[in-house]
Amino acid sequence: MKKGLLKLSMWAVLLFIIFSQAESYDPLDPFGNITIKWDVVSWTPDGYVSKDCSKFKGNVPHCCKRNPTVVDLLPGVPYNQQIANCCKAGVVASWGQDPASAVSSFQVSVGLSGTSNKTVKLPKNFTLLGPGPGYTCGPAKIVPSTVYFTPDHRRKTQALMTWNITCTYSQLLVSKHPSCCVSLSSFYNDTIVPCSTCACGCENKKDCIKSDSEKLKKAGINTPRKDNVPLLQCTYHMCPIRIHWHVKINYREYWRVKIAITNFNYRMNYTQWTLVAQHPNLNNVTQVFSFDYKPLVPYQSINDTGMFYGMKFYNDLLMEAGPYGNVQTEYC
Repeated sequence: MKKGLLKLSMWAVLLFIIFSQAESYDPLDPFGNITIKWDVVSWTPDGYVSKDCSKFKGNVPHCCKRNPTVVDLLPGVPYNQQIANCCKAGVVASWGQDPASAVSSFQVSVGLSGTSNKTVKLPKNFTLLGPGPGYTCGPAKIVPSTVYFTPDHRRKTQALMTWNITCTYSQLLVSKHPSCCVSLSSFYNDTIVPCSTCACGCENKKDCIKSDSEKLKKAGINTPRKDNVPLLQCTYHMCPIRIHWHVKINYREYWRVKIAITNFNYRMNYTQWTLVAQHPNLNNVTQVFSFDYKPLVPYQSINDTGMFYGMKFYNDLLMEAGPYGNVQTEYC
């Protein structure tokens, strides 16, 4: 038999924090999705495929399962194991944040999958973890073959066959509760409008840890678990993330707001995080300090939605809960 040499690329729009979300649909990003793109670049000979790799005498496959798990490689792997846009440790930025970092690719040889465009078998039953559940992937659909250009753009080649799988995110698949809450305050009022009690559910309250607990000194306290169960700091809202919105100045000509994002999860940090917010004043933003900002116009005529994200190599990593588990900015 023969096997197809496949190249997979992912185009991603990932928002780790959003203000509202419906099942497989985000009104602030109605066209957001992750597209898994498969390009067949060559056909190569193969012996046979078995569930037991021990039957192979030479060129033993990496995996003989019919439902393998593919995990992104870490940066710094040997060059002979790399292809373009590979090895990002599973981290892909949102398309609006950094298009160059929103693509992750790898190459894989697949056996028992057909030997031509007419006999090739499309993959099915995709499950995308990012990390944990939340994504629902549709069936593979054949699309026009991808055209590749050489680095000097003087020569181009075409994939033998291409198909796409579209995956959309739903917060409801992850949890019936929100993943963050918002508290409000202003310079002209001494009180704070806090997150509501158990805003993100209180299922983890019995296992939460107080900020001054001796348990925080134990080794491995920040190590994630395979089931992605959080280890939250004990709070009245019990949310992994809290966004605090503080109005510092309110003049007739302009106003100034401070935004603080705090992580209360001891087992998770957020690389290349993004915060999408909707507010009528966002159509008049003049300056943003210590964050990057990009307006989003999902409905063309309405410019009241924007995306805040960290500056590269400065604050694009939101650390685990603790003294460094927060980022903040001001805008006017």
